[in-house]
Order: sequence, then C-alpha cells, then structure tokens
Amino acid sequence: MNDWPGGWNDSHDRYGSPRAHRGVPPQSRGGYDAGYGGQPGYYDDPGYDSGYNTGQVYGGRAGGRDGYDAYPYEDAPPRRRRPRFKTVVISLVVILLAWSIGTYFWADSKLRREVDLSIVEDRPGTGEGTNYLIVGSDSREGLSAQEKKDLHTGSAGGKRTDSMMILHVGSGGPTLISLPRDSWVEIPPFTGSKSGKHYDNSQQTKLNAAYSQDGATLLVRTVEHNTGLKIDHYAEIGFGGFAQIVDSVGGVEMNIPQDIKDKNSGADFKKGKQVLDGKQALSFVRNRHAGTGDSDLGRTKNQQKFLAALANQTATPSTILNPFRLYPTMGAGLDTLVVDKDMSLWSLGSMFFAMKDVNSGEGKRMNMPISGPAPAGSLQWDKAKVKQLTEQLQNDEKVTVTSDR
Repeated sequence: MNDWPGGWNDSHDRYGSPRAHRGVPPQSRGGYDAGYGGQPGYYDDPGYDSGYNTGQVYGGRAGGRDGYDAYPYEDAPPRRRRPRFKTVVISLVVILLAWSIGTYFWADSKLRREVDLSIVEDRPGTGEGTNYLIVGSDSREGLSAQEKKDLHTGSAGGKRTDSMMILHVGSGGPTLISLPRDSWVEIPPFTGSKSGKHYDNSQQTKLNAAYSQDGATLLVRTVEHNTGLKIDHYAEIGFGGFAQIVDSVGGVEMNIPQDIKDKNSGADFKKGKQVLDGKQALSFVRNRHAGTGDSDLGRTKNQQKFLAALANQTATPSTILNPFRLYPTMGAGLDTLVVDKDMSLWSLGSMFFAMKDVNSGEGKRMNMPISGPAPAGSLQWDKAKVKQLTEQLQNDEKVTVTSDR
C-alpha cells in the first residue's frame, strides 16, 4: 500500500499512468507496463487512447519554451500603435484645405465690389487676354486729421485720380502702361451713373476730369473710348489703404536714383537703396516736383517701379504661406480696395502676380506714347503709336511699341 491519497506515488499520476513513460512506446517501458498489482497495463492494449495530449497545450503555439507556448502574450511586450503615414498625410491635407477655404471666404467677404461695369455705354469688343484698369485715388476716406497731416494729403473733399494704369495679362507677357493724368483726351457722351441724366456733348479735357465728373464708370468709358480696349476689371485704392498695405508687409525696398526733396508730397530721400514705410512710399509715388524729370511722366515711372516692387514683395511664399503676414496684408489691402462687381479673388491674385512678373523682367512697363504738349499744360498722345499698341494688346501679341518719354 502507498500512503498517498488517490493512488499518488512517485511514479504514477492520479490516473495510474506513469509520468516518466507518458508518450514513450510500450516496448521501451520495461516492467512498468504491468500497471497496478502486476496486472496487464493499459499501455499494452493497442486500441487504448487516453484522450490526453502528449506535450501540447490547447490553444498554444509550438516552438516556445519546452516545446510549447502556454501563453503566447505572456512574455511579449505590449505593441505600441503608431499613426500610419497615410493617416497623417490625410489629416494634414484636410487641415490645409479647411484653412484655405476659410481664408478664401474671409478674404472674399472683404472685397468692396462697388463698381458696376455693366452700365458702361458703347463698349468695345472683347479682345484676347485680360485688361485691368488700376487707379490710385486721392481719397482721404478713413483718415483722421492727424493722419492727413502726417501723410501730406491735404483735406480736399471728394476724390480724384492720382494715378491710372492699364495692366494687360495674356500669353504675350504682362504689360503695364501708365496713363498720365494730364493726358489730353475726349470724354464721350455718357449717362450719369447715379443721376441717370444723359450728357450729349463730348469734351476735350484732361483724363482725370472724367473721374471727377462721374467716378469710375465714366473713367472706364473714357479710357475705352480713347484706346479701343475693353476694360475687364477695375481696381482702385486710396491714400490710406496704400500706406497700410506697405506697412503691413514691413516696408518696401527701393533703389532711389537721386536725392529727392519735395515739400508738397513730403518726399525727402537720399540716393541709394532704402526701405520705405507707408508714409514714405506715399510721398514717393505722389511726388511730381523733384527728381521726376518731365513732371507727370516722371512720376508715373516712379509709380510703376514702386507698385511692381510692392507686388514682388507681397506675392511671395513667405507672405502667402505665413498666416501672421498674410492676414494683416490682406486685411489692410482688401478693406480699402474698391473693385468691380465681377472681380474674383482669382482675378485679383492674377493681377498681383502679373505685376510681380513685370518687376522681374518677364513683362514690359511703359508710359502711353506721347507726341508732345497739349492745351492747358496737358500731354498729347501719339495717335499712330497708340493705335499700334492697342492692336497688339487686343490681339494678345508681344508689345513692340516703345515710349520715348
């Protein structure tokens, strides 16, 4: 008799099968196959199946310790889930898209679409490319008395055109053409944009008189009548808005060819490269008494140089992709920029990038060809050259016409 309960002993488990011989062929077990009390062992019965697995654990995995893995996750460290590259890219795209859409609608809501070009009468046919009429007015809108003093704008009521340019954008490259405000032109018969009153008689006078009489729509009509070019879009900015845009981009670098000092505009510059802030920039583009050669013609050249430099500095990745520069710049410009009702942000962007191309040498800038003086201290256009120039623009050809002044 053994003293172990349930029949346990050193060589048998509780079910009577020898531990040491489990899984060992009967012929290798020697006398241990006798079982209990010398009776024939179960292992001697070739049809016997104990129903127990030999050396494997159910659900385990072969090849672990002692030939099996009882708990395959027991010793393995927990796996860290890392964000997939695709998920990160999609998230960034969604964020960028949301930011772009939000910026677009924010900027679009700020555009002052106040000019209705559909009421302009007797318009010429549409040519190739796109023509913008860009106007700098002497509007003091929004300026305090101190700001008017600081900017040397004076306090005249209403507003007049201080500068006018046609920007043609097409396959032949952008062309920027200044229209001197003293140009001697014909103002054709027109119907008042607000009064509805019709004026039958045409007038021979300075170009800036058209804007003074009936604003943007009559100016567009006058430019179209005298050039034969259809104006597709109109953009106008006043003194205050101009200065704000320059300050928002941190000033604009200019290379001033000679010393300039003019008490009327407040210009006071030494020759050489320098960064102009908003106040200095305004005095530079308005100056017509010092360092401009032929007065109004010299001033238009300075205006072209500065506006092209401003566009070159504004339309850059460092401004467009930086919210801390983009929003102040767009806010300063769009709040004061008056455009036509059909102007889209895309068209406005095209205008700025075309001006940048002009500055980089990919386009052309010039004055409207002048043949000589005209009555009342005005300037007469060279009709033959103007006709050739406008035909080239109309057909979107590379401009070969030159201006001698």
